[in-house]
Amino acid sequence: MPSASSSSSLATSGTSRGGGAGGRVSAFTMRAVARMSRARWFIFLRRVYQYQNGPRSDLGSNPFNSAGWLAFELGVIVAQMVITTAIVATSPKERPAWPLRLWVAAYNVGNVLSLPLLYWRHRHSSAAAGRGDDPEMHGASDALRNSSYLMNKARAFLELFFAMWFVMGNVWVFDARLGSFHRAPRLYGLCIGLLAWNAVVYSLPFLLFLLLCCFVPAVGYALGYNMNSASVGRGASDEQLDELPRWRFKEMDAPRDREHDDQECCICLAQYREKEEVRQLPCTHMFHLKCVDRWLRIISSCPLCKQELS
Repeated sequence: MPSASSSSSLATSGTSRGGGAGGRVSAFTMRAVARMSRARWFIFLRRVYQYQNGPRSDLGSNPFNSAGWLAFELGVIVAQMVITTAIVATSPKERPAWPLRLWVAAYNVGNVLSLPLLYWRHRHSSAAAGRGDDPEMHGASDALRNSSYLMNKARAFLELFFAMWFVMGNVWVFDARLGSFHRAPRLYGLCIGLLAWNAVVYSLPFLLFLLLCCFVPAVGYALGYNMNSASVGRGASDEQLDELPRWRFKEMDAPRDREHDDQECCICLAQYREKEEVRQLPCTHMFHLKCVDRWLRIISSCPLCKQELS
């Protein structure tokens, strides 16, 4: 019969092993999240979300016009055309209830029409990126603007066609009254694959919202990881912020003969106003309370002199 001391030692060792295993799992999860936040695909998704929900500039800033994404779109279009052509050509004896060959042929026509638009987006994004302040490019701005208007109209009509054809395909393929999958299994399988791909494409904004606004922040908060700055433990804690002095600003706090840094917040670049809450760091630099607290939660150093908090 084991003694009490041996039992307690076994319990202690089991607890330490469990804590060590939990620590290893937490460290592994933290490294995985940190690697994901620095991955190219995650950075691309963040650019897409910022472009869709922030102020848009010219077409060259659109992440969907980058060379990598355009190459991906070209590969998907070519793959769809090759696969659909091969399946339709190798299934001449299939007799579906609905004219699925017509649906696939019109879908392929839309893919063919997408190729000139894809090429135009590549040329236009390259011109927008390389125009800059070149005076030779400003003379062609009117022609470029007209072509952009026409191509955007063509792109809108093509997207409308794909949306209507997607609905028509769902009606034809999933019609319960004429369940004839066994009569044309390859054509039905092809149409279901194309419809599934288009469903993913149409739901991409919603999936992107769930990923960047719900899932990733929840994981980062649970692990104590800052996804925005891709850093661990660099932000200031609530206790450190509470130790910093704060008060409501008065004009006498920043006389006119002092430096310009004391006249405005260098984070938001706005002048201090009466009764606004401000905070002073150990380096004596002063900022708006909300501005500097948001900054310090990401990086615990002064935005101006980079002095770390004590």
